[in-house]
Order: sequence, then structure tokens, then C-alpha cells
Amino acid sequence: MPRFRAALRPLPALALLMTLTACGGPSGQERPAPGAQAAPGFPYTVTNCGVSTTYQAPPERAVTMNQHATEMLLALGLQERMAGTAYLDDSVLPAYRSAYEGVRVLAKEYPSKEVLLGADPDFVYGGYASAFDKGQGRDREGLARAGIRTRLGIEYCTPGRVGLAQLKTEITEVARTFGVPERGAALIEEEQRRIDAVTARVKDRARPAVFVYDSGEGSAFTAGGNGIGNEIVSLAGGTNVFADLDDTFGDVSWEKVIERRPEVVLIYDYGGTAVETKKQRLLNDPALAEVPAVKNRRFAVLPLSSAVLGVRVADAVESLSRQLHPDAA
Repeated sequence: MPRFRAALRPLPALALLMTLTACGGPSGQERPAPGAQAAPGFPYTVTNCGVSTTYQAPPERAVTMNQHATEMLLALGLQERMAGTAYLDDSVLPAYRSAYEGVRVLAKEYPSKEVLLGADPDFVYGGYASAFDKGQGRDREGLARAGIRTRLGIEYCTPGRVGLAQLKTEITEVARTFGVPERGAALIEEEQRRIDAVTARVKDRARPAVFVYDSGEGSAFTAGGNGIGNEIVSLAGGTNVFADLDDTFGDVSWEKVIERRPEVVLIYDYGGTAVETKKQRLLNDPALAEVPAVKNRRFAVLPLSSAVLGVRVADAVESLSRQLHPDAA
């Protein structure tokens, strides 16, 4: 995943609803073909991260960039509408693997503008703001001028804290955009059911203080209070020691980590640095020797792909709760 950050079963695939009508200009508004009959539930207008778009029909050739965008469409059974995908942080969940194997991979990381346009998308869904890098020619306004509508995951454009309400919004709006609102409702219900089961198990347990270690040497890059990662820690029965950091992620000094005396270190697993390497960095630092989590070698691990706003939230809450409260599992 870029350093700058600005298991549900897939539902059956829906038969293609309608041939996509031509797109309009930079505003993202579509113009229906003369005499065309609107698809059920359309036109649909949604404002996403400041961009208002009106859909006359569901997208038919979607490209997803970043893990959580890709898995969102797979979880909604929309693989037949996917013209391509790019930039995974991790392997897709086993429940989605067979569906994913039928989708064209455009690039290991972000595709060039030429490769992206070569997939002939009518919709591009990015999980992180970096998916729409203007310097690389993938900005939302430029894609709109090319007749391509876009969506950005809302975790990084939501003011204040992100929680289950934003997860519900993300699923609802994506499902509605593709004309499958009932699938979105079912996905939300299942996520909530699983999370409720965890919170019921841990509600009377002591809540250990948790320090999220994403990366960092001279300082620690950690989860602040505004992202879904903070909510995952809370729902799993812990307390994020940097919940007062007014950001999704941020750098903090090691002195601050020592002061806050976390009882558990939650390591985000991704990229080229192994979990064991991150553990040893903490264990071998004399300054951290008396931090309870380090002294007691109490570590938990989540893949980064499970700690962002997407369909893995329930998985993350279940996994972390088992690690924080093994006797309550």
C-alpha cells in the first residue's frame, strides 16, 4: 500500500441489466439514449467525496484499484461487470478467489493511464486517493472528461471518525450504483451479525491498551482515531492508545509510545517487511524494554487489507478479538 494514506460469501452474479448509455462531460452526468427505457431504480444520483454523479444505468465495465475496492465488488457478486483490477496488498479472501481468477489483472500496482483506458472502463473504483493520481493522468476530473465515472472509498474523505455507519454507506452506495441494493443490504446484515456476536462475547472483559504498529524506525507510523482501524480495535475489545490522534494514520514519537504503555502491539502485515522483522525491531530496542506489550511479548497481527473500510471489517474484528481475548473466543 502507498505510504501516503490521504469472510462473507459472494452473492450470486446478477444478469446484466442494460447496455450502458453514453457518458456526459466532466460533471459525471450521463445522457440517456433517445427512447431508452431506464433500468429499475435509475437514474441514481450520488455524491462521493465531493463528486456528484448521476447514473442512468449500472456500470458494465468496472475497473477496481486497491484490495478493498476489488473485494467489495466481488462480495456483491459483480465479477461479471469487472473489466479489470489492480494493486492488491494481499491475496483475495478464499471465498472470492474463484471469482477473482476470472478478472483481468491490469497491473501489479497502479496501471498507467494508457493501460487503464485500454481496458475500456465505464467506471473506476479506487480504495485510496492515490488511485486517482493527477500526475499519472488518473484524476477523477480527467477520467470524467473521458466519459468514465469514478468512486473513491469514503474512509479518506470522511471528516472525523469512521465507523460502521460509514461501512454501511460504502456498501449501500456501491450496491445501489450497480443496481443490486438487495445484495448490499444482505452484506450489511451479515457484517453486523458477526460483529455483534464478537461485541457480546467481550463486553465484560478488561480492555487492553493497544498500540498499532504499521511501520517506522525514527518514529512510529500508527493508526489514529479517525480510521476504521480504531473502530476495529474498539469492537474487538481493546483501546487504541493513539485514539486521540486526529487522523486516520500518523507518525508519533517512540517517547509517546513509551509514555502510553500499551499492553498489546497490533502489527499490520503488508509489503516487503515481514511481521517477524517488525517484532524484532521492537524487541531489540532497549528504550522499549519496559513497555508492557514488549516486555511480555504480546503481539497481535492483522493484514493491512483487513484494517481498511471494506468487506473485511467483520473478519478483522473476529480475528483481533481472538488475539486480545483468547479465552472468550
